[in-house]
Amino acid sequence: MGLLTVMKGLPLAYNKDTQEDKEGVFDAVETAELSLEILKEAMKTLQIKPQNMEKACAIGHLSATDLADYLVEKCKIPFREAHFITGRAVAKGEELKVDLSKMEFKYLKEIDQRIEEDVLEFLGLRHSMNARTSAGGTATKRTREQLEYFKNYLKG
Repeated sequence: MGLLTVMKGLPLAYNKDTQEDKEGVFDAVETAELSLEILKEAMKTLQIKPQNMEKACAIGHLSATDLADYLVEKCKIPFREAHFITGRAVAKGEELKVDLSKMEFKYLKEIDQRIEEDVLEFLGLRHSMNARTSAGGTATKRTREQLEYFKNYLKG
């Protein structure tokens, strides 16, 4: 923030203020280097447990965006209204103490009659993950591309 504050005032102030930018740059580089050292050590002992990861994803209504997308695409509902309906579905999930990805169809149908049973496919965590196909997205295909890219990058 200090670096940004110094730099944003340059067009209006004395240009010798750039002498103040060095401290911010050096601090950022030092923090990045320390973070990479910590990451390197953490990676040595990392144990990936897919079942725990999937269990954690079923908390917090991660598929709420997918419900809104479904309402817009399949039900032809304007996003403003889809957002409101999704909010009601999340509130119902909180009331029932169940994640949106695990909610029974009957509760979704109560919230809005335009929702059809195929919504359950859209709310599944795997569908949600694979729906993000843009560059850097979470889709399996994109993740594999990134892994391949970094393997080649690290080989040099």
